[in-house]
Amino acid sequence: MVTPALGTFLPAAATGGINSASNSSAGTAAADELLDAFIEWSLVAGLELYPHQEEAILRLLAGENVVLATPTGSGKSLVALAGAFAMLAQQRRAVYTAPIKALVSEKFFELTAAFGPADVGMVTGDASVNGDAHVIACTAEILAQRTLRSGADTPVDLVVMDEFHYYGDRDRGWAWQVPLLQLPGAQFLLMSATLGDTKALQRDLTARTGRPTALVASAERPVPLDVEYRETPLHVSIEELLKSARVPVYIVHFTQRDATARAQSLTSMRVLNDTEKAAVKEAVGGFRFDTPIGKDLRRFVLAGIGVHHAGMLPKYRLLVEKLAQQGLLKLVCGTDTLGVGVNVPIRTVLFTQLYKYDGRRSRVLSVRDFQQIAGRAGRRGFDTVGSVWVQAPQHAVENKRAEMRAAGDPAKLRKLVRKKPPERGYAHYDDKTLKRLWEGTPETLESSFDVSHAMMLNVLDRHTDGCAAMKALLVDNHEPRQRQRRHIRKAIGVFRSLLDAQIVEVLDEPEPAGRRVRVNLDLQDDFRLNQPLGLFAVEALGVLDREAPDYWSQALSVVESVLEDPTAVLIAQRDAARDELMTQLKTEGVEYEERMARLAEVTWPKPESEFIEPAFAVFAQHHPWVGQLRVSPKSVLRDMVEHADTFNQYVSRYGLKRSEGLLLRYLTDCYKALVQTVPAVAVNDRLAEVTKWLSELLNKVDSSLLDEWERLRAAAPQEP
Repeated sequence: MVTPALGTFLPAAATGGINSASNSSAGTAAADELLDAFIEWSLVAGLELYPHQEEAILRLLAGENVVLATPTGSGKSLVALAGAFAMLAQQRRAVYTAPIKALVSEKFFELTAAFGPADVGMVTGDASVNGDAHVIACTAEILAQRTLRSGADTPVDLVVMDEFHYYGDRDRGWAWQVPLLQLPGAQFLLMSATLGDTKALQRDLTARTGRPTALVASAERPVPLDVEYRETPLHVSIEELLKSARVPVYIVHFTQRDATARAQSLTSMRVLNDTEKAAVKEAVGGFRFDTPIGKDLRRFVLAGIGVHHAGMLPKYRLLVEKLAQQGLLKLVCGTDTLGVGVNVPIRTVLFTQLYKYDGRRSRVLSVRDFQQIAGRAGRRGFDTVGSVWVQAPQHAVENKRAEMRAAGDPAKLRKLVRKKPPERGYAHYDDKTLKRLWEGTPETLESSFDVSHAMMLNVLDRHTDGCAAMKALLVDNHEPRQRQRRHIRKAIGVFRSLLDAQIVEVLDEPEPAGRRVRVNLDLQDDFRLNQPLGLFAVEALGVLDREAPDYWSQALSVVESVLEDPTAVLIAQRDAARDELMTQLKTEGVEYEERMARLAEVTWPKPESEFIEPAFAVFAQHHPWVGQLRVSPKSVLRDMVEHADTFNQYVSRYGLKRSEGLLLRYLTDCYKALVQTVPAVAVNDRLAEVTKWLSELLNKVDSSLLDEWERLRAAAPQEP
């Protein structure tokens, strides 16, 4: 049965009263009318609302904030859909935020199917389609940035925050907190399966918005899970899952390399029968696997094996998601990105280990980490039970097998005194760890707030008194007082640096709306300092000679030095340079020890470092807020331009087929920095040509999201 479009059930004459915090009779009548319409649609669509969904929708339509802390698969998205339905009925705006672009695009297409392409838009930072629509899907950072620029005047009436547990993320949590602080007139729907204790959050939200805040958290999992600790080799566990038809299986890894390598190793298994292989081949059709990794990925999916991680191009991840949704892939080797709500139906979640490297150290997963990923198991409407299997550490499995083989043989037992040690970076876990993670309550979310140049510029760019708004933001957030003081000190340093660089200017007289500080009018309208050291790039570019023939390449090096390192790309560059030097040294007959010493000195290309690093040392002396931040000279975009490489040629030259997505994201960051951070006066003709070339390259590599939106738009019925 085809699900009818929800937009066709909009009441003919909905009123604007239900979004008020008051309980007026007009608001109640409007809420009842919308609820009846939504229930009618759900019945026609064959969807039976769970009690917790009904409660959440009722409270949402009554104008309350809702914290929806129910298990994965319990229908949180349907509640969000009801909220968007109510906003659209009143010609108000709903914004649906998510942490990753893949989930944003998925929700965009779901909302488009429900309401039609005319009323739904998407903004991710890399792509914007129909950005003025009444229902917008966007990344959390996009809403936060818009909120910082416009404050309470931001045109949004309902904010849906999916995967709200990111509020506690140390690097990105600010984006989930800012809308809560700055949008007192909005209504909020906060959703996650792993929120922990939310009492403090509820009190704060009620105080700020004047609306009651309801916690809906009593739901049971629609599909119960069984949990098992496995002490068999991984391939044995996978074979058992295939034989017992507990598929699709999401095989969880914690590095992209491990996920892809696992897919390669599994191609020797017979995952699909001939009929299933034919079905996959037909579904893949003429899909273009036109980048270096494409040949491998085509072989994987035709064998019934998917790969899904952030190192892949979006179009490949989208293909894997579509094939999995059609039930054509039995094994999906992925990283924990699949634990962030992307709609890939899974029967069994198989953890290859219970620890990961978090950027600082190897640590056992938190209760939230584990439950977020494990919760993907079990498909509503397909499975009566889902499975979560956890592999024991590989060294423990091998030692146990060796003990079993040696049982009853004293000689063999004596040889087992030296057991196989854990692998490097191992963090200990066992079956007791699994029990703790499975039965535990997710940790209480803690505030993660920070001050940056981007935040300061966004707030100061308001037409009202941005200075007063920034002061209020610094003292009225969720941080403990001690950390607030630290943020205030940093903010003062950031503000002074913006003044010194003439990026902002203090007005002689306040403007009528109260603005006392504004961004320099000579800068482009979309000027941004989205990188922590973006200000250094601006100042360094001001020192260079724009008339010099090599200015464009110097400018690229300055811009690249303030971007986050694409580590896999840089290591590949270093290894290529070492291989070239090794060949040269062998040809020259250089002795082994000297060869090793000279090779150890080789790193990736760092053009202009003799200018960039001393300039940054001076910059850091004048700007104490820099702290531990450091520039990182490198040459990826510049290297690509100097060799006139296409994307595929560059990937092939350095063997980056497992990191195509990383390279694409880095080049996208380069493009955004060239457009937004490089002042217009610092752009000469050659640099403008490079920027235009880069834009065209990015569109050629992967325009899958825009292409899909255009397809939906073309298929939409036209107005008479």
